[in-house]
Amino acid sequence: MSAGWVAASVRARAMAQRRVGVAAARSLAGQPTFEAALEALAESPYGRDVRVGSTLSEAQRAVAATLLWHIRVLAGWVPRGDSRVLRVLAGGFEVANVDERLREVTGGSSDPPFRLGGLATAWPVLAEATSAVDLRERLGRSVWGDPGADAPDAIRLGMRLSWASRVAGNVPAARAWAAGAAALVVARALLLDAARIPAATALAATPLLGSRWPGATSLAALRTGLPPDARWALSPIDDPADLWRAEAAWWARLSSDGFALLRRPVTTSEPVLGAVAVLGADAWRVRAALEVAARGGASAPAAMEAFDAVA
Repeated sequence: MSAGWVAASVRARAMAQRRVGVAAARSLAGQPTFEAALEALAESPYGRDVRVGSTLSEAQRAVAATLLWHIRVLAGWVPRGDSRVLRVLAGGFEVANVDERLREVTGGSSDPPFRLGGLATAWPVLAEATSAVDLRERLGRSVWGDPGADAPDAIRLGMRLSWASRVAGNVPAARAWAAGAAALVVARALLLDAARIPAATALAATPLLGSRWPGATSLAALRTGLPPDARWALSPIDDPADLWRAEAAWWARLSSDGFALLRRPVTTSEPVLGAVAVLGADAWRVRAALEVAARGGASAPAAMEAFDAVA
């Protein structure tokens, strides 16, 4: 790395301040009504996209859109030719867009796509897909790779594992996050959804997850079959029903690691990666807070306890 990253890293440290934080997120969750939570959030850094009067789904999507905007801004500050790092990290928004496209081509209702701009990988081509079969073919001709089947669930799974593999391969400092996230994805697919993992998907994930996990039928067997840099994400739990706790622990590590990266020298890309991690974890926490507020906030003790457990 070089002095070319100084401006981007300094900007990243400043942008990382554009977050709500744990205490304020809990305050949002405890608002007496969902409308009150929206009014408070509209006055926060998320006010760029959040609007009073939105539904829960709309508000959560607006929070994600603000995160994407922050990443797009950061992409404009990184050295020329190095925006690939942020394009790979923003791949989750392209995955979300494909989720919506799948709903649309299979006759369901869908939300508008996230505006990726220069962070798009293959979305302009994928957006033109007219069926799940067509979408699979288009994915196979892109960096996302063939998901191994044209069933919507298989496409969703394949894209998530492909994204994790791309992050691990292109952003070495994020490899443990990517491997842990992939472990959580396959745990949910195998142990809760009883999904069949297409052979092509399992093979594509081998560099990240190894080859011993596809046949796992228990959490213990899955943990044993995963490499250490993926296994850690499943260590907090002993029952697949508690995967939500493991997912919350993944976000907690993302936030903690992100703050550590923010303190790294500004001549490296690490503060930029740290800002994306910190802002991403904050957006996840705020989305959870909105859901708790919609369920009754402080007047719903069980919901607040669940929020405290994950925040």
